[in-house]
Amino acid sequence: MFYHRRFITSAALVALLALPAQAQDTTTTTETAPDPDAFTVLATVGNEDITLGHVIAALALLPPEYHQLSDEQLYDGLLAQLIQQSVLAQSFEEELPTRLVMQLENEKRALVAREVVDDAVSSRLTEERIAARYDETFGNIQPEPEYNASHILVETEEEALKVIEAINNGADFAETAREFSTGPSGPNGGSLGWFGAGMMVPQFEAATIALAVEEVSGPVETQFGWHVIRLNDTRSKNIPTLEDARPDIEAKLSEEIAYDYVDRITDEASVTTGPGDTIDRSWIRRQDLLEN
Repeated sequence: MFYHRRFITSAALVALLALPAQAQDTTTTTETAPDPDAFTVLATVGNEDITLGHVIAALALLPPEYHQLSDEQLYDGLLAQLIQQSVLAQSFEEELPTRLVMQLENEKRALVAREVVDDAVSSRLTEERIAARYDETFGNIQPEPEYNASHILVETEEEALKVIEAINNGADFAETAREFSTGPSGPNGGSLGWFGAGMMVPQFEAATIALAVEEVSGPVETQFGWHVIRLNDTRSKNIPTLEDARPDIEAKLSEEIAYDYVDRITDEASVTTGPGDTIDRSWIRRQDLLEN
């Protein structure tokens, strides 16, 4: 029954939000709208007020795709849902079932805990701390060289020598690669794009580093066959700026701060655990214990 009711509520919201926005009164007025207040009452169901704050809080829990809807659709849909929920909740005259009591307690505990962690992170995630982590991560890094190279891969050294002779006699490297290279880059003129240290097998990398820009290597053997390499260009790999690195740094620091804070406050708390080994772990699947 619980899952059925939850489905109906969610489906009703989807239907309400999918409806076209109602036509709005466009009559102009000289009155100035009052400043919004979270406790502004939008509807009253029995003796229960539904406020602007309730709608704002409900919107915050919607998936991101719903936020693309118009303000009118969101306002009307969410307010209608909250009114329906209030009507249904007030119609419940029995004692709350144990299952619901436990869920409400868990939800409150989780919401308050998240608020505490968010506050702890916000107060500790300072610019000084972000800058220090940036310096720690990137301060001593020297720009690393990167290479842009093309190659022609053949099966034998004799074939590689013939390729080199053709290029020395004026043959275009890319066209020669398309014609003779057996590697996957052959159809693309042998281009390998940009790569840095450790991205190629050692023999290939050493031969590439030894070349001057636009120079063509002699035959280079690797486990893949024989290569003829052309160094197209070199550059230094840019070190990210603080602003470029900020999202990753903030995410990592936030996680570290949260874990450290939770560990510390838990260690300092007075916690008494239950009977331990006398508890059968399989009991957590006993949903029937929540029915009354």
